[in-house]
Amino acid sequence: MAEEKKLGRGARIAKYFRDLKGEFKKVVWPTIPATVRNTLVTLAMCVVLGVLICAFDIGLSALVDLLVQI
Repeated sequence: MAEEKKLGRGARIAKYFRDLKGEFKKVVWPTIPATVRNTLVTLAMCVVLGVLICAFDIGLSALVDLLVQI
């Protein structure tokens, strides 16, 4: 921390980008098959949840209609 106080603004910015480059080298990027699989799982879950929410909405609408008719 004391070393950063001694550095000028330009040197601190340069150090930031050097550290950033080092951190990006540590990232493990997913493979294309893993990305495709995760995308398909996400889309499938969206469809399933959409169908469940739609069914719940239709059920509640029918219940409200039934209560209004009484």
